[in-house]
Amino acid sequence: MPAHDRSISIAIDAMSGDHGPSVIVPAALDALNEYPRLSIQLVGDERALRAVLDDAGSALRERIEIKAASEVVAMDESPRHALRSKRDSSMRVAIRQVKTGAAQACVSAGNTGALMATAHFVLKMLPGIDRPAICSAIPTVTGHVYMLDLGANADCTPEHLLEFAVMGSALVSAVDGTAEPRIGLLNIGEEEIKGNGRVKHAAQMLSASGLNYTGYIEGNDITSGKVDVIVSDGFAGNVAIKSIEGTASFIALMLREEFRRHPIAKLAGLMAWPVLRRLSRRLNPGSYNGASFLGLRGIVVKSHGSADRLGFKTAIRAAILEVDQNVPERISHMLAETHTPELEA
Repeated sequence: MPAHDRSISIAIDAMSGDHGPSVIVPAALDALNEYPRLSIQLVGDERALRAVLDDAGSALRERIEIKAASEVVAMDESPRHALRSKRDSSMRVAIRQVKTGAAQACVSAGNTGALMATAHFVLKMLPGIDRPAICSAIPTVTGHVYMLDLGANADCTPEHLLEFAVMGSALVSAVDGTAEPRIGLLNIGEEEIKGNGRVKHAAQMLSASGLNYTGYIEGNDITSGKVDVIVSDGFAGNVAIKSIEGTASFIALMLREEFRRHPIAKLAGLMAWPVLRRLSRRLNPGSYNGASFLGLRGIVVKSHGSADRLGFKTAIRAAILEVDQNVPERISHMLAETHTPELEA
């Protein structure tokens, strides 16, 4: 049966994030409307979830199952405490549905550290993968680029960076249909002499791996469209993505202020509105919401905690696509075909 014809069940942590059920449940209903083959397990406080579902049509409610969970992981809770003390959290119960095979994927807007720690503990790693990585799409001048790691691993070995390249390449090949994704390694310069020892050794391994490695890429080229996958340790990757998000917000704020300064500026703003609206649509964070936790024995997608209804639905869509393309299996297959040379002394 073709992947797009198979039924899919996704477990959703409905209590986490900044908005909880008030946004997550409507987004889930939107996804059910868009995907007739989809069924959803809403995990959380049964009474709260049923209250939000009151206005849903009976046809949609038939494709929703409520899985009770008595606890919620707070957004500022430590991963260790969440893992040890919140065994019946909506987050953990949703991930456990993937572990047992009751669901093919989990989507959560919860605490990133707790979600990663819980997913790692419950699902375990794919054979040959040492650490999971957070991967997300970033808009570029030509479309988008996938970048990893975005914060799961602050300190990485060259071997970890090679694993990230394999996982990112497998994801892009699966979801975008790119046969040989171009891979760039984030560095402080494009010249071979630039970078620390870890990055230089990773570049050696990538060059000999058989992957489509194109060389170093600098921070100012992240959005250039030169590559399809950008590999980085989690520290630099997280700083880079937060810098991009902050710069975008800063420019948007400055534009609003300038267009409000005096009547002529307001008139210019009205004339520029169609262009600004198109730009806003291209850069809308909701259109890129949904970071993949790669390397696990199961599919887990992390939504922004502040995601709106459209944003959370986008995260659900990302999970559906990964299920259809069986991304964990693709990662395992690509890892088996990748040459992993020893580092030069």
